Amino acid sequence: MANGSGGGGGGGGGGGGSSSSYYSGGGGGGGGSGNIRMSSPVSGSLNTASSSAPARAPNTLIIPITMEVPCDSGQRMWWAFLASSMVTFFGGLFIILLWRTLKYLWTVCCHCGGKEKEAQKITGSVETQADGDLKGTDEKEEVVAVEVGWMTSVKDWAGVMISAQTLTGRVLVVLVFALSIGALVIYFIDSSKPIESCQNFYKDFTLQIDMAFNVFFLLYFGLRFIAANDKLWFWLEVNSVVDFFTVPPVFVSVYLNRSWLGLRFLRALRLIQFSEILQFLNILKTSNSIKLVNLCSIFISTWLTAAGFIHLVENSGDPWENFQNNQPLTYWECVYLLMVTMSTVGYGDVYAKTTLGRLFMVFFILGGLAMFARYVPEIAALILNRKKYGGTFNSTRGRKHIVVCGHITLESVSNFLKDFLHKDRDDVNVEIVFLHNISPNLELEALFKRHFTQVEFFQGSVLNPHDLARVKIESADACLILANKYCADPDAEDASNIMRVISIKNYHPKIRIITQMLQYHNKAHLLNIPSWNWKEGDDAICLAELKLGFIAQSCLAPGLSTMLANLFSMRSFIKIEEDTWQKYYLEGVSNEMYTEYLSSAFVGLSFPAVCELVFAKLKLLMIAIEYKSEKRESSILINPGNHVKIQEGTLGFFIASDAKEVKRAFFYCKACHDDITDPKRIKKCGCKRLEDEQLTLSPKRKQRNGGMRNSPNSSPKLTRHDPLLIPGNEQVDNMDCNVKKYDSTGMFHWCPPKEIDKVILTRSEAAMTVLSGHVVVCIFGDMTSALIGLRNFVMPLRASNFHYHELKHIVFVGSLEYLRREWETMHNFPKVSILPGTPLSRADLRAVNINLCDMCVILSANQNNIDDTSLQDKECILASLNIKSMQFDDSIGVLQANSQGFSPPGMDRSSPDKSPVHGLLRQHSITTGIDIPIITELVNDSNVQFLDQDDDDDPDTELYLTQPFACGTAFAVSVLDSLMSATYFNDNILTLIRTLVTGGATPELESLIAEENTLRGGYSTPQTLTNRDRCRVAQLALLDGPFADLGDGGCYGDLFCKALKTYNMLCFGIYRLRDFNSSTPSQCTKRFVIANPPYEFELVPTDWIFCLMQYDHNAGQSRASLSHSSHSSYASSKKSSSVHSLPATANRQNRPKSRESREKQNATRMNRMDQEKKWFTDESDNAYPRNIQIKPMTTHVANHINQYKSTSSLIPPIREVEDEC
Repeated sequence: MANGSGGGGGGGGGGGGSSSSYYSGGGGGGGGSGNIRMSSPVSGSLNTASSSAPARAPNTLIIPITMEVPCDSGQRMWWAFLASSMVTFFGGLFIILLWRTLKYLWTVCCHCGGKEKEAQKITGSVETQADGDLKGTDEKEEVVAVEVGWMTSVKDWAGVMISAQTLTGRVLVVLVFALSIGALVIYFIDSSKPIESCQNFYKDFTLQIDMAFNVFFLLYFGLRFIAANDKLWFWLEVNSVVDFFTVPPVFVSVYLNRSWLGLRFLRALRLIQFSEILQFLNILKTSNSIKLVNLCSIFISTWLTAAGFIHLVENSGDPWENFQNNQPLTYWECVYLLMVTMSTVGYGDVYAKTTLGRLFMVFFILGGLAMFARYVPEIAALILNRKKYGGTFNSTRGRKHIVVCGHITLESVSNFLKDFLHKDRDDVNVEIVFLHNISPNLELEALFKRHFTQVEFFQGSVLNPHDLARVKIESADACLILANKYCADPDAEDASNIMRVISIKNYHPKIRIITQMLQYHNKAHLLNIPSWNWKEGDDAICLAELKLGFIAQSCLAPGLSTMLANLFSMRSFIKIEEDTWQKYYLEGVSNEMYTEYLSSAFVGLSFPAVCELVFAKLKLLMIAIEYKSEKRESSILINPGNHVKIQEGTLGFFIASDAKEVKRAFFYCKACHDDITDPKRIKKCGCKRLEDEQLTLSPKRKQRNGGMRNSPNSSPKLTRHDPLLIPGNEQVDNMDCNVKKYDSTGMFHWCPPKEIDKVILTRSEAAMTVLSGHVVVCIFGDMTSALIGLRNFVMPLRASNFHYHELKHIVFVGSLEYLRREWETMHNFPKVSILPGTPLSRADLRAVNINLCDMCVILSANQNNIDDTSLQDKECILASLNIKSMQFDDSIGVLQANSQGFSPPGMDRSSPDKSPVHGLLRQHSITTGIDIPIITELVNDSNVQFLDQDDDDDPDTELYLTQPFACGTAFAVSVLDSLMSATYFNDNILTLIRTLVTGGATPELESLIAEENTLRGGYSTPQTLTNRDRCRVAQLALLDGPFADLGDGGCYGDLFCKALKTYNMLCFGIYRLRDFNSSTPSQCTKRFVIANPPYEFELVPTDWIFCLMQYDHNAGQSRASLSHSSHSSYASSKKSSSVHSLPATANRQNRPKSRESREKQNATRMNRMDQEKKWFTDESDNAYPRNIQIKPMTTHVANHINQYKSTSSLIPPIREVEDEC
């Protein structure tokens, strides 16, 4: 700066250079000093006359002023910026309208000229005119075609450039939006500066960026203009208006070196296109999300734009007030003002002072209030109604996860989690992800929150690939599909689950799937899925197959269904001090089934030797092993016998209370642990061999590695003995290879298909037919009922490891219409009869001698057709109570029932034979229905309280703690839920359970049934007959027989070792009378199950022992072995070999009879039966076209006939004699 001195002063003018702004200063006269006056170039030119003089004073100083110096508020240039936008808008609008007007006039003129030419064409020569017109027309068409082609090409090119259908168009659209947001951000930054200020383009970085953005917007505007079909409407579009009022002012700013904030806030209107951009990027896919983003973007863009206008007018003031009524407001204060205005709150701390601002607020309140009242509630509703569980699963590194889908309810989830996360499983380092298309209710949500560390829920469907990606199905260890066990249409439920499997396998073919199926025949559809592979761990848990299999096994060994259900379910130990039946029952309930690799110390020993050592020393019960043959795949052998030796790395199946106890079998070392008596001290030792084995086998890793599959390409088959393992002298003896007695796999007894009319019994026929030791199945159903698959009930009772004479006769009592629908799947099984009627009719029940049956099974196919869950079991409960209230004549008790499961032949107390089966059960005289062995199927667990009126079970008691379930008289399908988690942790468990329950169903058999839906007969070959050599479950009575000495105060461990050493029988439980410790004699015959008692457990004489018996190849050589000798006859007992006796204890003297002797015996038997019929009926011989065997009903006649009675006259009606012969 310089100060002027002297008495004179000079005026100054201002000029502008190319790189800076200059302001002129003037001095005043008459002073000792002069001062400098700064002014803008424009204001200097419009100032006093001295400043506008053509000549400058000599003492004038030109002082450069930086751009931070605000402009003179007395002179504004806002009108220049606004004019540039208005001229551009209205000028372009005028040009467009002028072009349209001229085009319209041209069209009208051409139309009039065309009419004149038509008139000339009519008056002129037709041919000449025609030739001329054709030439002229062709020339015009060529010119128009060239013009249209060029314009169309340019227009199409511009359309492609701005279209989001191409990659270039998407990039350009996204870039324009991003740059618009960038320009808006620059506006936010500049809003903190004065509305109008002087800025040097070359030194202002934000102005340079804004200039570059607007140049790009200008080019994009040109493309949009070229591609527009209607130029007028394009000119009036919102985006075009935004460009008109934001792009030209930037160029004016560069020209004037001045910045005006102006209408740059209109860039906020670009936010309206935010949803379109997200759709282009494939981020928004659902209608709700698109609608939500649309509402939010419109609301925010309107809000910010209106705030920008208030900010402009309030900081500038009214033009007619010479901008004197302005007030300093920041942009964000204006945003706040607009929000409180729209919400009708109006605090009054910030308000508009200018007339323009107030006028704008009047109109904005009308629209803004309406928008606020409409948009905000709708936005809130969309946000609140959005899927609460619609996120994406984030997997934890080093932690596996499984996906559970299907029928997700509070009951199914709680049952699954209770078993899956049980503490006895040690550390379950697995996250559980539930996927369901319906959001959980409050109770289910609370359950998820209680297990939030290991459980997550996501809303979606496995049929949607997007939802499968959300739960990371490709990295999941397995996918579990739960079925609705209570649905009204089981086939539809199975179809839904099969579709889920197809969708999951289609998304990730290698994922392991464990699914529940309701109907056995629907399992065949899974085989149609190319990526379904049971060898890789895919499993289908058929609830009908297992449920009916459990019930069928209970017909052979009462209480077995309860014992097996408790073994694969995780139950916590409940300690009871009182010496009651609950104490012993709960001790057995705490046992589960585990697998563990055997120590190398057991290599080379036989299975019984290892089993005895493990039980006596390690306090573990081993029931099976996985045997690996060199030529065959791995197979699971249940109690295989002495001929099987333990191999290196053999996997054993154990029954124990927790997984830590089972590790003793792996850690056991003969050198280190041989003298240890306390099994808890058997831990990992320092032997090098054991360390090497630990590194190579790593059983813990195998047990927890998802499927626990033994190899990537193989999985254990169902129990099937290797023919090489069976001693040659015991394999096949006296077989007829030309007769089809078994199915093609050799696993089941088979007969040619029979028509249902041949097996139907009338009530009178059934009453006169000798039925004892049979199985009565009371079935409720009709024509509309869903099929429950009775074949799964019959198959275990027709397993080939029973000899033909050991098969229990099965009598179905129920609706003929329903049984006719089921018969197609059962017509290949022998010894099956049908009595049309109702299980609620006592006449029908007496006709089938229900008091002489080995087991009465009550089933219903109508359970799921009732909405009220408490009434679903009404038919089964009524039938059960009806049977229990029946009374029978005591004289019938003299005719002892001959049942292989309860009282096999030769089981007289007086018999000197010490075969182990002489301890097998014998049915006592039944005079009341309470003593009839019954097992009832229930759907609702709580209905178990109605079965026994004399028990004291609380209605809220869990099913496994109730007396009917503990006694084996009730079975509910809910107990099978535990198989899902058990199969996941060890797929061999399901194989073992199916082996024990189904009687030997194999994947090969399932493939055959899938093709033909029926069993196919096969000739008896050495390969198929070896399949009979597998264990079966039986019950052993301690009251008599070779183990009678241990029954009175003996030790269970001694019984276990004796049975295993002497007869290769593996004991695994006790079926004990409920009132065994009562001081007074009790008439109650109820028994309860004790699983895996300890070694020192004390036995009582009335105990029945669960055991696994070996198959006897020689027991079926003589038909006379079925004869049931009297108490006084020793000879018949010695001549007839017991069906359960083992070769080591029986002296077989019988030889196959010739055909003549067999025919003579049959003729004698027929004559004897005719004579019996004359004794006890007054009807004529031709009253029944078929011979019917009659059993005497009095004690005198019973004693008279007993000496002639053979087994062939015990169970089957005469129509079965042909099959047997």
